[in-house]
Amino acid sequence: MPARHQRLTETNDELDAALAAIRQELGLVAEFPPEARAEAEAVAAEPRLPDVDLTSIAFVTIDPEGSTDLDQALHLERDGDGFRCRYAIADVPAFVAPGGAIDAEARRRGQTMYAPDGRVPLHPPILSEDAASLLPERERGAYVWTMRLDARGAVVETALERARVRSREQLTYAEAQRRIEAGDAMLGLLRAVGELRIALEQARDGASLDMPEEQIARDGDRFVIERRELLPVERWNAQLSLMTGMEAANLMLRVKRGILRTMPRPPRGDVERFRVEVRAIGEEWAEGEHYGAFLRRLDRSKPTTLAILQAARRLFRGAGYTVLHDGSEAGELEQAAIGAPYAHATAPLRRLVDRYVLAHCEAIANGREVPGWAAEGLVGLPEIMAESSRVAGALERATIDVVEIALLQDRVGDEFEAVVVEAREGGATIQLLDPPTEAACDTAAQPGARIRVRLTEADLATRRLRFADA
Repeated sequence: MPARHQRLTETNDELDAALAAIRQELGLVAEFPPEARAEAEAVAAEPRLPDVDLTSIAFVTIDPEGSTDLDQALHLERDGDGFRCRYAIADVPAFVAPGGAIDAEARRRGQTMYAPDGRVPLHPPILSEDAASLLPERERGAYVWTMRLDARGAVVETALERARVRSREQLTYAEAQRRIEAGDAMLGLLRAVGELRIALEQARDGASLDMPEEQIARDGDRFVIERRELLPVERWNAQLSLMTGMEAANLMLRVKRGILRTMPRPPRGDVERFRVEVRAIGEEWAEGEHYGAFLRRLDRSKPTTLAILQAARRLFRGAGYTVLHDGSEAGELEQAAIGAPYAHATAPLRRLVDRYVLAHCEAIANGREVPGWAAEGLVGLPEIMAESSRVAGALERATIDVVEIALLQDRVGDEFEAVVVEAREGGATIQLLDPPTEAACDTAAQPGARIRVRLTEADLATRRLRFADA
């Protein structure tokens, strides 16, 4: 075995151990308690399907390659000079008995956790990857949103019902993009609606990072970080999810019952600090241009763009969940990045809060009382989601950190271009331009300064990655 291959194998063993340690430190266990598994097996064997039959509608799913937990299926058609959008969401409430073992475990987990060495699912896989998943050519229960849009892409009418559906195909993003470019009629409407919704987002000063997809994957006997620019179809598809979440928020706001995803506008100081960093990186940002419009027009193929997007994450802080009540103030209810009230409603297989939102919205849309379990379940739900988001963020940061350390171990002593992100006692946090990595640095340079640094430490055992002025 060549020496370099041997060294990578040894590093991989060390990396495997570091990834396992992260899971242990965060208390993440993929296995479900016996009572939750037994309950899932029983309900999966005899699923309760709705009476309404929409299986004649040719829904399709569009997801990353290899996905098995399929939350959403879509169908679009022309409606006069506008559009009719149907969006089917997995009927998870049909499989989860309130107060049962699955419910208790889901409330403990909060959301599915993703790691390079495997995921920790929110629900038992027999449900999330099979019985409740909108897999192709399987009859499934779903919450079906039907939204009528005008010629500008604005929603003029929304209905929601539980129904049986049958997806015709499971498409990857790449397959969907090829179909659209080849002239597929139905998927071509996804492009039309997506572009109209992007224009509406820009008009209301919405903002999106549209970060390149970053995955840790195995390449033979080693881990690598793969970065992939989003395809246009991914942005168009995301607009359907955002539109549905906005309609969910509107339904719950109508009666001041439910739970919204909220985020404050970034403080002026954060925006100005970001402007300084952008200038240091070398990108032009005109005075008076909203940061959302600036981020939207960035050339995703430029190596400096990822560093700008990483720096922009500080503009998207403070997101949380707000339970609605009679005294809720409109100013507290906006999701600033979207530029409108918004709710999480489209990923119930992977996110706990969506199950409660769907139950609220279906009842409200049809003039019924919200189910007791859904209303009562809002107690403590923001705290559950906040904690699970904290753990998910810690998992993502820690796994990216250790893989970056492993990949940079043989570059100690090398020099890199960087921008100072934050000054702190004893040094600063920097953002490398290439590879786009955030790390500690021994420097007195101030935020926004572009500097040259030298890698001084990359140690997997201690998980330390440190730089100094070159």
